[in-house]
Amino acid sequence: MENPENLNIYKASRTIKRSENTLYNALRSIYEDSVFVGEIAQLWPELPLLANLRCGLWYSLKFHSSCYFKSTDGHTNNWSFNTSRLNLHVALLAGQKGGCMIVDSTRKGKRFPDSMSKTIPIWTCVLNHAIRNYRTRFGLNGSAEKNESNDSTECRNTINEDSYSWDCSLHLPLWVSNTERALIEERLDGWTKDLEVSGADVASIALSLKKPLRPLWISQRTVIWLNEVPDCDSWDFTPIILVSTSSPSSNFQQRTTSEFSWRYIAGAGDDEESWARGLSPTLFWKHAYDLINSGPDTCNKTVADIVEKDRVYRAQRGENAPQISIKPSKSSASSGHFPDQEQLALEPLCMNIDEKIYDKNSISWLGETNLAVGTTQLAKDASGVDCVLSCDLETNSFSFKESGAHLNLSIVSSKFDRSSLLRNLPSAVNFAKNNLRKGKKLLVCCNSGEDISICVCLAILMSLFDDKGHFDEGRFFNETRINKLELRRRLVFICQFAVNARPSRGNVKQVFSYLCGGNVAITS
Repeated sequence: MENPENLNIYKASRTIKRSENTLYNALRSIYEDSVFVGEIAQLWPELPLLANLRCGLWYSLKFHSSCYFKSTDGHTNNWSFNTSRLNLHVALLAGQKGGCMIVDSTRKGKRFPDSMSKTIPIWTCVLNHAIRNYRTRFGLNGSAEKNESNDSTECRNTINEDSYSWDCSLHLPLWVSNTERALIEERLDGWTKDLEVSGADVASIALSLKKPLRPLWISQRTVIWLNEVPDCDSWDFTPIILVSTSSPSSNFQQRTTSEFSWRYIAGAGDDEESWARGLSPTLFWKHAYDLINSGPDTCNKTVADIVEKDRVYRAQRGENAPQISIKPSKSSASSGHFPDQEQLALEPLCMNIDEKIYDKNSISWLGETNLAVGTTQLAKDASGVDCVLSCDLETNSFSFKESGAHLNLSIVSSKFDRSSLLRNLPSAVNFAKNNLRKGKKLLVCCNSGEDISICVCLAILMSLFDDKGHFDEGRFFNETRINKLELRRRLVFICQFAVNARPSRGNVKQVFSYLCGGNVAITS
């Protein structure tokens, strides 16, 4: 009979990997990789630095903004151009600044994550196609009145000529095979049509960009001659510089300093729920010196103290501050390593509002709909708001003179309850109708302001507004057969104003299920 120990090689390898993946190793690896990010950012200081959520946020003290390109949209045979993650603000920012840099990393031993290898190249190519189509239509069909001036005619002719030279090629890194390239190219026309019918503001991007978008790739293996760094203005394209922080040599490398020995982890910032123990990127950089110099033996305790002090501080200010508890395993009590099944006993998986680096002092008004979306913390001090629909687990108090100006619905993420949002949407839509019909301004909020509140706004817009964005108490909805295209159009409309929106697929599905349930019976 075979030795039982030989049957557990996979289990043993997993145990070894967990023993290397300590909290100190992760934080020290992030700190080391951030030095590389800083060096690259200094080469083109005029270009804004963006973090690709959520992993990228760990790798710099300060970002200009953030974006959300998923690696799954670039996985082989699963390529996608997702209209719920258009990231149009990135294109606008690149047009205004002459380009931008996006930071991300990967754990898989590759130089670049699929978000950089394929998702972003697909995104730039589809946008370039849509911009060229817009420029061509403008040049051929724009303002064809007989009394227009010669200057207008020359301008249109110039735009028309430029549209033919607008580079719409699919620019992929060399390691993507020709077969995969061909399969992606077959889908580009369809994705371009999806973008054009989604209601996205292609016109603003076309007017902002003077040159077509094009990705460039930089990793820790990239050789750059410091005396020959090109000026962005010298390129015939608008650069989207993709900075991968990961050192691809191996997932774990033994490194030694004068004080400590530690192991480097490639892409350490990924999947923060499994290792960060409640620490956020902002807290990390606020206490980076103490954490790095605490050493492997006391790092866990230092992090626990920092997280708890921050929680108490936010609780005293009346902010959302859930107690963070970690259920230790028997083997983790003395080793200081991550246990096999550690779970954080808290619901929010997104950053708290005080951890945000972008748009942290404002709520997003959705055009002229009298609807706004934001975080619960901002809602407490928001001006110009007549009523609030709160979607937090915790009950929040708001001071309104008129009764019925506040509704609290305890909605949790689809990861925890697949029908929580669906059950609460009738009450949410009913509350919105009763207030919007009186001309009141409604703020919909949740802890992150990026997922549940976005989906509730989506349900309200679909149920109570016509296709022009006018409030009609549900007449258009009751007379129209809802389809996914119209749902995407409304979501794109929301994302034009709430650029940080990140609605989860599970919650969007619940909104669609609610809308497909038939005519929404809303009591007055």
